[in-house]
Amino acid sequence: MIKTITAALALAAPLVFAAPDAPMRVSLDTTAGNITLELDSQNAPITVANFVQYVEKGHYDGVIFHRVIPGFMIQGGGFTPDMQQLETAEPIQNESDNGLSNLRGTIAMARTRDPHSATAQFFINTVDNRRLDGTPGRPGYTVFGKVSSGMEVVDLISKAPTGSRGHYRDVPVTPIIINKAIIVESE
Repeated sequence: MIKTITAALALAAPLVFAAPDAPMRVSLDTTAGNITLELDSQNAPITVANFVQYVEKGHYDGVIFHRVIPGFMIQGGGFTPDMQQLETAEPIQNESDNGLSNLRGTIAMARTRDPHSATAQFFINTVDNRRLDGTPGRPGYTVFGKVSSGMEVVDLISKAPTGSRGHYRDVPVTPIIINKAIIVESE
């Protein structure tokens, strides 16, 4: 009888005590305020693993939002406040066919014209940008998460006065720095 109860409890324990897979969250502590991102590793596993690798290495600590275009997006992840471009790992495979759309508050990977050129730079959509989504035969920009808190900070950054620095345009006049990017416990 005791063996039967113990066996039944052992089988039931994973069902009772197993926590559902909680989404991973990353906190961006910026000079404009805090932004928390909820990453979607189910729909963008390669991209989330890539982004998390940069977070864990401290790559985003001290970088700026170097491209801010009102009514479009804010972009960061690649430059120091003095506009020195950071070294990155190899580019990753584009996952823009994952069913996620470039809607307001989503985070996506920046890239060149080569769809498989994303490395560390990312952007947060400040409006719906469905034109950035992929279509059959035309890869888009991979969405891999969304802002779960701090959208007011994103909106504040999107209103920052910008200008040109060297051959870069749309650079905030006063640098908006990511002081620290960290993985945070799920709620």
